Amino acid sequence: MKILYAVQGTGNGHITRARIMAKALRSLNVDVDWVFTGRPKDELFDMQDFGDFRVFSGLTYAIKHGKIQYVQTAFKNNLFKFLRDVFRFDFTGYDLVINDFEPVIAWAAKRAKVKTIGLSHQMAFQKDIPMAGENILAKFVLRHFAPVDLPIGLHWSDFGQHLLPPIIDDAPERKALSLRDVLVYCPFSTKEELIDWFAPFGNYRFHVFHGCDDDSGYKHINLYPFSRSHFQEKQSHCAGVITSAGFELPSEALQVGQKLLIKPLGGQMEQTSNALALDKIKRATIIDKYTNRTLEQWLQEPPRPAIQYPNVALEVAKWLVNSERESLESLSKKLWEQTKTLTNFQTEDSTHIEKQGSTQLNYT
Repeated sequence: MKILYAVQGTGNGHITRARIMAKALRSLNVDVDWVFTGRPKDELFDMQDFGDFRVFSGLTYAIKHGKIQYVQTAFKNNLFKFLRDVFRFDFTGYDLVINDFEPVIAWAAKRAKVKTIGLSHQMAFQKDIPMAGENILAKFVLRHFAPVDLPIGLHWSDFGQHLLPPIIDDAPERKALSLRDVLVYCPFSTKEELIDWFAPFGNYRFHVFHGCDDDSGYKHINLYPFSRSHFQEKQSHCAGVITSAGFELPSEALQVGQKLLIKPLGGQMEQTSNALALDKIKRATIIDKYTNRTLEQWLQEPPRPAIQYPNVALEVAKWLVNSERESLESLSKKLWEQTKTLTNFQTEDSTHIEKQGSTQLNYT
């Protein structure tokens, strides 16, 4: 079997999920060609898992001061180049096309009448799940940005819609989390905003991944360039994570048992809906602006019970290559039944015995 796998490359979360799927498909000896769009090739990093991948311009958002600028977005994208790539793409030789919210291959497949499986968190928004910040334009973009024939959505709950749990790496070896260390990934905020926010809290160490290794001017605020391995190393011992309301990083934090401080990207329905979901299941503190009081209160909170997800990537990979696939309903039920919660946690100050039990995160 030969698979074409297209990935939206504007955010690191899509690429992180693709790396995990690449390993799972490789373990089954599946031949995969990878396509990424939304970011120049020289701005992509840690791409060894994808071999000789291809890159197209695709489509992306214009963002200013943490909010999507829809008018500027229209001018930022080269629609002529986008359409040229759509009409030129050749699907000859592929047995299966998988799409992670990537528009070039999605529209090229639609034009060529090639059936496509959509596998992403965004596909969950085509189902009947609770959402926030809904508007006609946002709903239109989510539904038509990367059209597919079979949407498979990923989320933190099934919501009775046969969704799948998050696709994330296996949980790292359980270590004591440092209550004084905080991982920070806020790509829609400037480093100056973040430094000013963290400056008064000298009793904590903030590990800020912002694409640079500049000197912040403070010993307790460290700035790092993007590196998946370095990110994971810092993440493994931080008790808290500050980030936007994407999907992949909060999923990893839930798996480790880290507390979350979330600032959703303004004007994006997906992020405001994710923030709502995390708030409803009591897994995050949600903010719309940086305030010292909120940060001080959040820093004093303990970590949260960890959620142990099954190997979703491998099960999905097996499902994709199986000529006699079970139903999505059956696959969803099986994976959620295998999802467990670890009711206690370890910190540098205390050690607790872990207990396991089934979990299903739902709105109340």
